[in-house]
Amino acid sequence: MCRRHYYYDHNASTSSETGPYPRTDEESTDEESMDGDDPFDSSIIVSRRADLDDDEKDRIPHVERKLAGQNASLQNMEREARIRKNLQTPEFLPSSYETAWVAMVPSSTSLQAPYFPQCVEWIMQNQQDNGSWGINEFSSSVSKDILLSTLACVIALKKWNVGLEQIWRGLHFIGRNMPIVMDEQITTPNGFNLTFPSMIRLAIQIGLEFPVRQADVDEILRLREMELKRLEGEKYSARETYLSYVADGSVNLLDWNEVMKFQRKNGSLFNSPSTTAAALVQKYDDNALQYLQFLLNTFGSAVPLTYPRNIHYQLSMLDTLQKLGISHRFSSEINGILDRTYRLWLEGDEEVMLDVETCAMAFRILRMNAYDVSSDGLSHVAASTFQDRQHKYLKDTKSILELYKASEVILSENEYILENIGCWSGILLKEKLCLEGIHNIPSFAEVEHALKFPFYAIVEPLDQKRNIEHFDAISSQILQTNYLPSHLTQDLLALAVEDFSFTQSIYREELKYIDSWEKENGLDQLQFVRQRLPICYFCVAATISPPELSDARIACAKNVLLTIFFDDFFDVGGSKEETDNLIELIEKWDEPREDAFHSEQVKILYTALYSTVNHLGAKASAVQNRDVTQLPVEMWQKGMRCMMTESEWQRAKYAPTVEEYMANSTVSIVVDLMLLPAKYFLGEMISDYMVKHEEYNELRRLMSTICRLLNDTRTVERESAGGKLNSVALLALHSGGFLSIEEAQKVVNKSIAECRRELLQLVLREDSVVPRSCKELFWKHCKTAFWFYFQADGLTSPKEMVAEVNALFNEPLKLQTSNPSLSDQPK
Repeated sequence: MCRRHYYYDHNASTSSETGPYPRTDEESTDEESMDGDDPFDSSIIVSRRADLDDDEKDRIPHVERKLAGQNASLQNMEREARIRKNLQTPEFLPSSYETAWVAMVPSSTSLQAPYFPQCVEWIMQNQQDNGSWGINEFSSSVSKDILLSTLACVIALKKWNVGLEQIWRGLHFIGRNMPIVMDEQITTPNGFNLTFPSMIRLAIQIGLEFPVRQADVDEILRLREMELKRLEGEKYSARETYLSYVADGSVNLLDWNEVMKFQRKNGSLFNSPSTTAAALVQKYDDNALQYLQFLLNTFGSAVPLTYPRNIHYQLSMLDTLQKLGISHRFSSEINGILDRTYRLWLEGDEEVMLDVETCAMAFRILRMNAYDVSSDGLSHVAASTFQDRQHKYLKDTKSILELYKASEVILSENEYILENIGCWSGILLKEKLCLEGIHNIPSFAEVEHALKFPFYAIVEPLDQKRNIEHFDAISSQILQTNYLPSHLTQDLLALAVEDFSFTQSIYREELKYIDSWEKENGLDQLQFVRQRLPICYFCVAATISPPELSDARIACAKNVLLTIFFDDFFDVGGSKEETDNLIELIEKWDEPREDAFHSEQVKILYTALYSTVNHLGAKASAVQNRDVTQLPVEMWQKGMRCMMTESEWQRAKYAPTVEEYMANSTVSIVVDLMLLPAKYFLGEMISDYMVKHEEYNELRRLMSTICRLLNDTRTVERESAGGKLNSVALLALHSGGFLSIEEAQKVVNKSIAECRRELLQLVLREDSVVPRSCKELFWKHCKTAFWFYFQADGLTSPKEMVAEVNALFNEPLKLQTSNPSLSDQPK
């Protein structure tokens, strides 16, 4: 079995006896200063920590103390235990609607008695004080689901002539809330406009009277006729499938022999107790009866919304844990779920393959965790099927969204199934946003976000904060499937809030330290530099996000800043004499002498580079238990030579070929140089053999190519105006007039997409020389680059990055929840 678990424990204890660390007055002042004229002025954002001694220069004060203090408290252990138990054994909550339909199944010996009297008794015992059945734990408002559940329960009681008082209270609840049925601003469940009117008509036929005007009833009954009229335009097979799926609302429209063709191996129809019960009321079937008996033997006197649904729930929970940034706490359980899901995928199990949402989610999660799954597993979700609108009726927006997400994880050009799914699922989602609007799409914000940001342009820390702040919407969608107890949402949110708040405090401390390092080395005195420290550090934190990887982040941040200083020096800051002097010093790599510098700028740059690279090299050597100082020096020398070459091309107004340019510029962008020191601090032993292996070189080439081309597409106009040609301009120039700049950009964008797919394929490959954590770093840096250049060049358009930087470093969490209990979080 191919397995490569990406949900792993970073060996961090991320809970605290006292909860998230409170912000200090200094940190509050730092955040308030962000409102000034220049929100990225480092002197405003962070205060200089001049009192750092030598031993502290490459570690954040108090980080070790804070990490050590994050031992698992009793409260957090209890939270984790509850989540772990539910993750392994899902708690399926009872569904009033499904139970009501099971209660309607007549006895095999007498049509005047229920086959499952325990369901009838459960209905009588579980009516709400307001007369309804069903509950919305995240809102006190009445939903269309609750109205439908109440109507079904009233009909079930009336069928067996019991519970007269409950019937009366239920009918009056429906009467009071009947306007909700026609309210288009309230979310309409799938099939509601057919099922609810059909059941109203059934209720009237068996003698129930609603305390509403006849005109209101007639208006509701017209919903059914309108729905049936819309169905007339569908192909016969699509229409019959949909009507079979909502058999509880299509009783007199179906050939029940045809309906039973959709019966699954477990005896159910679509794994739905209500649809199975509706069929059983019309046509006896031993397998269908055994399915319902199994449910009641398993769950007692009430049944869940759908069953089996374990894999769907576990994958949904796994996805939620990842979105909230707390999956590392449950790595063992998650790995077990992934293995089981993969086994069921290979077996073609109905629970995974026949449910569109589960199938799409399983494919995406398994593939991104390096399991060998083919897109052929999604071939049964053909474009023609959705053109028939068959599955559009069968499934809601969430299913289409999952298909869209699955379509994004393409690893090669010939995965046409994914391309097709991505095309029409994207179209359907856009149609839903335009036609149905925010009120009728519970996941409106998630759909909008998915359509705007591809998965490879989403950075984890920022996305996790967004998910925590909008956790109400995420958890309510899981709750809609009736198997997430409300207390569990509080546990999930509490852990997520604590982990994020702690990580944010670490980031702020690191940002202060990097600022002090920059000032102590005199780099802040260089006026030509375009760098913006918070933006640069944001990119580092987005790439290396776990709080315990502080040393890796610091090493990466220093190298990122140095490369920006040197790049700007070669581009605009230095004369030819200064750049020649700097190259000569770097090639010699000797202790700096006062008389060796052509200018103060050269002195500052070389001294900072020499001391930083040597210091990081010594520290990395201690971690790796061998001398690793030479390779970073060689990479700096090679990178500076390539920067010098570009500078000479610009001065001479030389237009290299595209091949010449790419060979030089993928080195001059020095992306691997930024990341190599960090790799030594990831907890893996990195040998020279690994770094020089062809697999590592290909990872480096693909990542460097992506970053270079992304930069070129965003900076072509600015650089061309400054007399500097990049790949886009050169492609247009050497095409002999065949390509315009816009057409050349399209060619480059296609190359970027090809390299991205190849990089992801290499990262997810099982037989690998390069350690997983290192490969993952390549991919995460690639995602950060896509985010950075998504709308503009982040360095030259800093104002567009203000909100993101502030959100990650300075702004506390702002929970948006309609459930007061979820807002009661540790301060």
